[in-house]
Amino acid sequence: MVKTVSILTDVRTYLNVHVPVKGSKLVIDLNKIPISELQHFDILITFDQPIIAYRNHAYNWCPTNASFIAGDVAPKIIKLANGQLVQSNISLGVWQFNNASPMQLLWRFNPVNSVPLTVFSADGNKKIITPAKNSYNFTTMPALLFCSTAIEISRSEIPFSSIACFTDHCDYDTPANLKLQRQFFKKHHIKVTKGFFMNHFSKRSDNASFENDAAELKLWQQDGHELAYHSLSQSIKPDAKSFQDFAAFLPPFEIPTWIDHGYQPYNLSLFQNKMAAQKYSTILHHKKIKLLWNYIDSGTAALGVINQLNPDDFTLASFSNGIRSNPFSVRSGQLIKNIMFHYYATEKIILAYKNTATDFKKVIIRKQFKKVLSLGRNMLILAKPLATTAIKWNSVKKNPYKLAQYSPILFRHTIESSTFRIFQTIEMIDFKMALHPENLQKLIRESGLFIAHTYFSAPMNYHTGRMFRNPDEIDKFVAENFANLGKLISQKQIWNPTLQQLEAFISKFEQIICDVDDNGHVYLIDSSDVPYRNVI
Repeated sequence: MVKTVSILTDVRTYLNVHVPVKGSKLVIDLNKIPISELQHFDILITFDQPIIAYRNHAYNWCPTNASFIAGDVAPKIIKLANGQLVQSNISLGVWQFNNASPMQLLWRFNPVNSVPLTVFSADGNKKIITPAKNSYNFTTMPALLFCSTAIEISRSEIPFSSIACFTDHCDYDTPANLKLQRQFFKKHHIKVTKGFFMNHFSKRSDNASFENDAAELKLWQQDGHELAYHSLSQSIKPDAKSFQDFAAFLPPFEIPTWIDHGYQPYNLSLFQNKMAAQKYSTILHHKKIKLLWNYIDSGTAALGVINQLNPDDFTLASFSNGIRSNPFSVRSGQLIKNIMFHYYATEKIILAYKNTATDFKKVIIRKQFKKVLSLGRNMLILAKPLATTAIKWNSVKKNPYKLAQYSPILFRHTIESSTFRIFQTIEMIDFKMALHPENLQKLIRESGLFIAHTYFSAPMNYHTGRMFRNPDEIDKFVAENFANLGKLISQKQIWNPTLQQLEAFISKFEQIICDVDDNGHVYLIDSSDVPYRNVI
């Protein structure tokens, strides 16, 4: 059934020709490959007949009339033309199929953009995407299981349900709206991972912080929410003072999650410029911080754009359709931003977009006409990708964004000798659209997942779907959406974990090992307390 197995690296190709299938299992021996020295490698498997179907992220059989990618937490199960089922024995890696080569399957480990991290320059003006340092800790060699009955694993604690996880940035939190948020979520039985500032160092005097508002934040914890550091302060201190604060602060209790804020120099995205990696990882380890944001959104939530496990949600076509009810002026601005930030997602284009926005305000609003030349230069940089996208719209509109195509959710990253877990989010600003009943039903149908990057207390008028209509009033339609979400959570159609709870459950996938018996039935060697079911 298998003709060849090739192991592809940047250095060379290792090839085993006409690999025999021992019994009903083909073990791929990696012992002769220097995997400890590799950032990524691929296993190319060539079958002697076409792959005709695959089990997708929504736990459905799909024909292979189009290419597909099965990420870390998606089923890795295919069907060959003779009806034979083939399943992986471990969940690690990505399966990628190109329908132009119907007999081939790539089993990829850390392909480019599958484990992305943001790194900013010292002044914050340059942003690059770099791969996480993700070591390979195989508890067993990868294998293909040839079976008559496969099994698939639930990503959710509630068997095969969808997952809604909120991570909130506290940039606009005040003592008053912090209390209103907490009461609102308690009413609807919704749990969030709530970012907070440790220190009251802010350009806004009413900004909430643990220093001034510990009593209120502890009530969040008592209500079952997770508290997460959103850096240490809202505003930036001189570097020396910032690093002193970072090294010296005392956790009020065990808090494992850190969400970068702005350009704080001790952020994951910036520390490399002025702090030794060993010192940085040691500080995080001693303070029991292990969950870090990669400063990346898969895209922006809209109608039909909600499931981070579904690459088809993160295309220009999906986003354009999702915002079609917005006024043209709003819709065009949103689409241009998505083209720059998510479709192209290059340092040069994103920087030009930011500079254009800044220069535009300076020229039009502040009448600083000396910025006209700078504005013109940056607009010229944006003109080419915009024109190219417009001309090629029909051929590119359904291409998944490059930082969403592999469905990154949670992955490992090693800093010196310490290993951390990195998470990727979906930007969620408009709660009227993002949590619309249609979107939640789509999430349920697909057994989907989102980790939302939110600003619950954002006051800006241009955020038309924001939570707070006024400083002391929750928007009526947003409230209805959250009430509906709470109902679906109570009905166990949606699992609503904190980020820490989600990470603890998803991390079990790395320990799962499957095998196949003499009758062709796949079974778990160690169930790891995860729900699973048979697939025929």
